[in-house]
Amino acid sequence: MNNGAPKTNLVGLTKPSIETFFEGLGAKPFHGRNVLKWIHKHGVTDFDAMTDVPKALRERLRGCAEIVLPRIALTQPAGDGTTKWVLELRDGQHVETVHIPDGERSTICVSSQVGCALDCSFCSTAQQGFNRNLGVDEIIGQVWLATRELGQTPTNVVMMGMGEPLANFDNVVPAMELMQEDLAYMISKSRVTISTSGVVPALQRLREVSDVSLAVSLHAPDNALRDQLVPINRKYPLEVLIPACKAFIKDDKRRKVTWEYVMLDGVNDSIAHAKALIRLLEGVPSKVNLIPFNPFPNTRYRRSPPERVEAFRQRLKRAGIISITRKTRGDDIDAACGQLVGKVRDRSRRQLRRIPVVMENRQ
Repeated sequence: MNNGAPKTNLVGLTKPSIETFFEGLGAKPFHGRNVLKWIHKHGVTDFDAMTDVPKALRERLRGCAEIVLPRIALTQPAGDGTTKWVLELRDGQHVETVHIPDGERSTICVSSQVGCALDCSFCSTAQQGFNRNLGVDEIIGQVWLATRELGQTPTNVVMMGMGEPLANFDNVVPAMELMQEDLAYMISKSRVTISTSGVVPALQRLREVSDVSLAVSLHAPDNALRDQLVPINRKYPLEVLIPACKAFIKDDKRRKVTWEYVMLDGVNDSIAHAKALIRLLEGVPSKVNLIPFNPFPNTRYRRSPPERVEAFRQRLKRAGIISITRKTRGDDIDAACGQLVGKVRDRSRRQLRRIPVVMENRQ
């Protein structure tokens, strides 16, 4: 019996949290570790199937705990092998998760919010408005579902789906811990990547608790242009963002910041822009991903011609900056970079809404 109290969803508990939960039940911490392993390593959601958990404890768990995951509402395969899953959450909201196979590499693109509040002008997700943050269970639940659907754990996870991960710091960090947990998915920290548009205070906090890989949505080499493309730049301009990114990798020569740069025809794709980008990144261990723009309805932008993208890349290469042109994957099912869309509506007012991101600068 739980006297009407809400049940605890064990899916979202890290190892320390689940140990504490089981101690609160009068059980041993190792029972919590066993259940964590059943859920994430073995994909088991039925307490009765957890044979190394005492029967009396299983009975008690049924009264105070649950194992609840998002539901796959739609599966969309693309011609290039990419798969998009539309996931329905408990409250009826939807997010999207993408699987991108590439030889032995298997990457899951995970969402962190229902919609996004940052309003980047070239991103379809941003045009949908913002509803809410995802919980730890809803974030790690995407990895759980992908593992079940694929029959194996993905080799890589990128927090590049719907939303700004660092605007949901307190849920994203524990979810990334579970991705790396030995009793769960055992994904190397170098294969877990968090992508941010530049929420600098949260990036500084993240540096203290995690050293996962970092990708930054840059898209412009100067403040004037980035203010237009990535509005959060008006709050955290490049002279603040770049040092914070360099500090995050802690001058470890084995690590680099990955800069995401969407190539927009006539906007940010000239040789002059390439030269400005080279100056901006001087002294920062960097890799630049040049991303062909993926169109969506009513956008004013166009994809840069391939020859201009290649000229841009070659200019970076001559300056000693590692640069690749990302192959567009899943654009035939709207699963490519910048195309993810969920049902993001204010249920009370029935209209799209945008909510400003307010980040506390915790020292």
